[in-house]
Amino acid sequence: MTTTTEPVPATAVSPSPTSKPTPRWRNRESLTAWLFLLPSLIGFLIFTAGPVVAAGVISLLDWNLFSPPTWAGLRNFARLGPDPTFWSALGNTAYFTFVSVPLTILVSLALALLLNQGLRRIAVFRSLLLLPYATITVAVAFVWIWLYIPHDGLVNAVLGLFGIHGPAWLISDNWAMPALILMSVWKSFGFGMVVFLAGLQAIPQQLYEAARVDGTSPWQSFRNVTLPMLSPALFFVIVTSIIGSFQVFDQALIMTNGGPGTRTTTLVMYIYRTGFENYDQGYAAAQSLVLFAFIVLITATQFFFQKRLVHYDN
Repeated sequence: MTTTTEPVPATAVSPSPTSKPTPRWRNRESLTAWLFLLPSLIGFLIFTAGPVVAAGVISLLDWNLFSPPTWAGLRNFARLGPDPTFWSALGNTAYFTFVSVPLTILVSLALALLLNQGLRRIAVFRSLLLLPYATITVAVAFVWIWLYIPHDGLVNAVLGLFGIHGPAWLISDNWAMPALILMSVWKSFGFGMVVFLAGLQAIPQQLYEAARVDGTSPWQSFRNVTLPMLSPALFFVIVTSIIGSFQVFDQALIMTNGGPGTRTTTLVMYIYRTGFENYDQGYAAAQSLVLFAFIVLITATQFFFQKRLVHYDN
């Protein structure tokens, strides 16, 4: 005897009750992550995003801090074109950035390679070399003012040992900016050195052993092994160094006060003077937005070329 089972219509099958998936943001792990991120997020909104939005609003106003602001529209941005001091400050900032950043990276990388050779008491040398970066910029600036004194300063005294008559560094049209760059390289190389040293110590030694088996020279190993493997750290240092250099302010204000003339007046210094010495808040905000746009543009360009220049070992 054969029994047949007739198919049950789909409408007759009652769906089993299933619970709705928990939204991703309500998961315990996601909530924990958001709780840890919340302090940084609040700080970003208050101290970074908020001031940028406020600067955008103030740039459309005429405001001197003492009287009610009035609407100016785009008039503050139109003032940038014929302002020679603004363009001079922008050029000085670009000069400072594109000279100091490569020098800082070269010094940082050279010292990181040296410290990566397994020297004795490497922790002591690392701490000593990192000390300038950890020192307050204002204090360092006053020390370098003494070093740059034309007749009795240490820099010119050392140059005199080689028969070189040193210039009046901080009051010279040609040497004031190089003097600031030299001080800034000494002040900031420690950060890049630590980043590069961490990257060098993460490179597998098997790659160097394979290169030696292939008969490569030290320079070829550096070019074909070290640089590709170090490219993420190099990219990070380049991006952060350029952003920091475009905001240079402390050392120029303390050491030269923007002089002689406007030779060392940086863009941030000019924004400070416009807003807090001339009390022209609207024009200062317009300048700060231009600086922000330059930094964003340069950073975006670096990230655009990241895939071509940076090697990630998967």
